[in-house]
Amino acid sequence: MKQVPFGALSAGLAVLGTALVAFAFQLRADGYEQYVQDVAYVAGTAYFTAIMTVVMWFRTDRPHSS
Repeated sequence: MKQVPFGALSAGLAVLGTALVAFAFQLRADGYEQYVQDVAYVAGTAYFTAIMTVVMWFRTDRPHSS
């Protein structure tokens, strides 16, 4: 089975989260307060998913003990 590109996936999710945080700050500066919380939630979800991807990456690299 081909190795899943965990590094690229987690990096992409972290970049997405960072872009969404910047977008939330821009929304707040432009006066769109009603959307800031939703965008910040999606950014947090992207960061959490990136962290869980890294955890999965380390767990799949460990040898299974039986």
